[in-house]
Amino acid sequence: MNRGENETADFVNDAESLAAASQGGDPAAFDRLVLMYKDRIYNLCYRFLGAHADAEDAAQDTFMKVYTSINQFKFQSSFSTWLYRIAVNTCKNKLKSFSWKSLFSFKAITPDALTEIADSRPSPDMRLQSRQRGRAIEKAILELPVAQRLVVVLRDIEGLSYEEISSITGLNQGTVKSKLSRARHALRDKLKDIVA
Repeated sequence: MNRGENETADFVNDAESLAAASQGGDPAAFDRLVLMYKDRIYNLCYRFLGAHADAEDAAQDTFMKVYTSINQFKFQSSFSTWLYRIAVNTCKNKLKSFSWKSLFSFKAITPDALTEIADSRPSPDMRLQSRQRGRAIEKAILELPVAQRLVVVLRDIEGLSYEEISSITGLNQGTVKSKLSRARHALRDKLKDIVA
């Protein structure tokens, strides 16, 4: 096992131990779980919802649900899979409550979440192009049907395995792969003039 796999295994083991301690009534253990996962859950919610305020609300709602239902976690999957499933369902419910207009409002998307070009000192034109490209990609992802958006975010942005995505979404792996393929094809079509 290499160092990265050791660190991942330690992270998972820590999460499982903290979940067990939380079930035993240790509030500090739950606080540590929140600190371990808050950025991941916020990023997932942001990528799924497309607006910072909505992502913050969804992440907070996710952790409130986890807090009130921690005793329902049965250790049949990893804690992160259970947590992601709650976050995904929270985001889906939030989407259902949005009107069509607010769902596809892109004013909330800001360039601070975008990856900059690797050059340590890109020109202002290069930074502007990178931001515009990033906004176009985020907009295209938000225009996907919810199920396709979900698998793109979980696989291509969060880097989860097909097995993890299947466990989180309740879809079989073949369906996950099929939805991902359709989503990627749709994104290529939408972005053909923007991303070379």
